[in-house]
Amino acid sequence: TVDFPSIFGDFNLHYYECDLDDKDYLAITKGEFHPDQPVLVRMHSECKTGDMLGSRRCDCGEQLNAALRMIQREGGAVIYLPHEGRGIGLKNKMLAYQLQDRGDDTVEANCKLGFKPDLRDYGIGAQILHDLGIRKIRLMTNNPTKIIALKGYGLTVVERVPIEMEPNPDNLRYLKTKRDKMGHQILQEEHQS
Repeated sequence: TVDFPSIFGDFNLHYYECDLDDKDYLAITKGEFHPDQPVLVRMHSECKTGDMLGSRRCDCGEQLNAALRMIQREGGAVIYLPHEGRGIGLKNKMLAYQLQDRGDDTVEANCKLGFKPDLRDYGIGAQILHDLGIRKIRLMTNNPTKIIALKGYGLTVVERVPIEMEPNPDNLRYLKTKRDKMGHQILQEEHQS
């Protein structure tokens, strides 16, 4: 664990590596955690294009930034998971982008490449939360599958905290597909119109 001053505030940065997948995991935390108290948590999947390069094709970078701002204010943890492209990896994500540029949505593109729409597993992230002393969480997510997955690893999700970003013309179709085909709880005002 090291001190981690950032543009979003002062945090602690924890490094984890996993022998099972030979990948690096990070936990960005603020505050002390007690197993009986709910903690604000974001399980964030790596997105090089969104997190590092500011892509407008997704809302990943904006969600990470918003989560870090919320953790700075309230305390909590962001678990940074190496799940590029919902688990298909950067190369395949670029291939999926090519298919999307030709008209497929994000789910269709992953399926055409031979993948399920979402390959992520949250087991290692759940183990990291346990290691940090976190058992009850207020989960920052729009993805109901994440809630189900984390409950399966012995965590109690006491609240879903929405982390919805303002759509832009480049990611509106992507967000609608996540809502309509993957059950993400976003863009609710669209259902009312």
